[in-house]
Amino acid sequence: MIIHGIEVKGSEVDRHTRCKHYKTERDIVAIKFACCKTYYPCYQCHDEQADHPIIPWTKESFQEKAILCGNCGYELTINEYLGAEWSCPRCNEGFNPGCGNHLSLYFQL
Repeated sequence: MIIHGIEVKGSEVDRHTRCKHYKTERDIVAIKFACCKTYYPCYQCHDEQADHPIIPWTKESFQEKAILCGNCGYELTINEYLGAEWSCPRCNEGFNPGCGNHLSLYFQL
């Protein structure tokens, strides 16, 4: 699906980046995976559709734009996302704080 001009792959992705795995009102981020430079709504969508294991972003890559706000289309750097306190710095829409449980899948912390 094309969201704010960016392709987001996944299972049952809606126009705000929600997928079949995470579909609450606050599930509005997609993550560009370091291993394939492809946006997915979640690690489960990546696991279902990619033909390779997840490789987390290294700390040296935290200036990379790798988070897409599904509300406004702003691409956050990893540092911006990690410091955003679970909301988009551009539109202030809230992100799901439960995503914090999976940060180590996406980023070397």
